[in-house]
Amino acid sequence: MQGEQRAVRVRISGKVQGVSYRVWTRGEAMRLGLTGWVRNERDGSVTALIAGADIAVSTMIERLWQGPRGALVSKVEIEETADDAPVDFMIIV
Repeated sequence: MQGEQRAVRVRISGKVQGVSYRVWTRGEAMRLGLTGWVRNERDGSVTALIAGADIAVSTMIERLWQGPRGALVSKVEIEETADDAPVDFMIIV
């Protein structure tokens, strides 16, 4: 990875559970060389920690608005964070 490093915590709302959003997120993040995790929340949203090169994180944020087939994203909230990310990208159950 080159350039500035960045980590964000993202909360995605809308129809994002029951459409394989976590699996899709992990695949996209790994393609971009990102690390972090993704999990479902009780309120029906999805939360993710995304870390890596600034350009890759920005690209991932754009992709989160689309999501997998069947997803209807209504909101993507982004918070810069200093949280440590795992060395891989994990789905938290």
